[in-house]
Amino acid sequence: MMRRARALLLVLCLALAAAGCGLAAPGSGDEQPKVTILGPWTDNQEAQFKAVLDTLDTPYTYQGTAATREVLLAAVQAGNPPDIAILPGVGDLVEYAAERRLRPLGKGAGAKYGRPWQPEAKGIEADLWVPLKADLKSIVWYREDRPPPSSPAPLTSWCIGMGDDGASGWPGSDWIEDLILQTAGPVLYERWATGDLKWTDGPVVHAWSLWAGLLAQDPAAARRALLRDHRGAPGGSGLLFGGGCALEHQGSFARSFYGDDRDRAAFTDSAPLLPSGPRLKGREVSADFAALFGGSAEARELLTRLTSRRAQEEWGRRAGVFSPDSEVPARDGTVEKQISGRLTDQRVPLCLDASDVMPAAVRDAFYEAVLLTIAHPDAPVRDRLDDVQRVQEAQPDHTGRLTGVCSRPQ
Repeated sequence: MMRRARALLLVLCLALAAAGCGLAAPGSGDEQPKVTILGPWTDNQEAQFKAVLDTLDTPYTYQGTAATREVLLAAVQAGNPPDIAILPGVGDLVEYAAERRLRPLGKGAGAKYGRPWQPEAKGIEADLWVPLKADLKSIVWYREDRPPPSSPAPLTSWCIGMGDDGASGWPGSDWIEDLILQTAGPVLYERWATGDLKWTDGPVVHAWSLWAGLLAQDPAAARRALLRDHRGAPGGSGLLFGGGCALEHQGSFARSFYGDDRDRAAFTDSAPLLPSGPRLKGREVSADFAALFGGSAEARELLTRLTSRRAQEEWGRRAGVFSPDSEVPARDGTVEKQISGRLTDQRVPLCLDASDVMPAAVRDAFYEAVLLTIAHPDAPVRDRLDDVQRVQEAQPDHTGRLTGVCSRPQ
């Protein structure tokens, strides 16, 4: 199943999974078995998440890793999945659901969210996953004492780093997704994200060509982006405050990269600054989705508590994260209220990150095409898209695909 994953990492994860993958409950000395959780948060974010878990009165063990998809795949293949898995996107969970590996959360578990936070999938029950944390994309960060221009910005202004522990290629995929959303609109974006619109169709080719044109302004600078981590230097203040650049096309989570300078960062909608300066037609968002692989009552109860208003407010207070639950109030702070306002603004469509909802093999091909475009921005765009389309067409007929990944204006 799943991915053309990195072979070395997969072998390592299989070995870890065979030994329990760090997720098995502690030895027989415990009076109550611990709920095992796999999630994407490490370092400070892990500490903050565990502090929330500690308030929920359920024994647990948590493993955080940037390679959640690979580690989960290895654990599942070894027959030792965690009770709860939290993934940065729902596309992989659709494939697990099609294999009947997920346990129902209970009718109505995600009813309070609506689209796009509770996307449906053809032929799959609607109560198999729930969003725990939301992020706003389609924004550009800048230093508050250096306001951005009101028109498309040149490549020299942009902070672009493509390095990532788990999935190199995704910062560039956000550019493509945002350009398709702003130039083609949410209806065509949704068709493309869910596999109904070909990669070689006009709206995709147009958006990809705009991005390649931006990179072609300075091919050497574009190639340097391949070597830079999108988080900046370890212990630093991110690319925006330490990368010699002025604008960063990143989601709301980017503030966590800015360290002591985070309060000097402001943001604006991305559309006017993108190549060709389209008007805002929608906002891309992302979410971390949780699913049950174990059937214990304790695991189901813990996940229910994690989605409660009390736990969501506590997590926001401790970690500065945002809830997909519209009933969780915006926190104090100008930037926080601006982000919360955009996440709950029902006048503008919200669309889930397209790569997060795609089948794994298509997502990997997308990332590869992004990296090749950065390395060779003058090469024909159509060749890259032909390659991704072939991967999409090679997917088995039974591959699960999501529907309804964009909300509708109200």
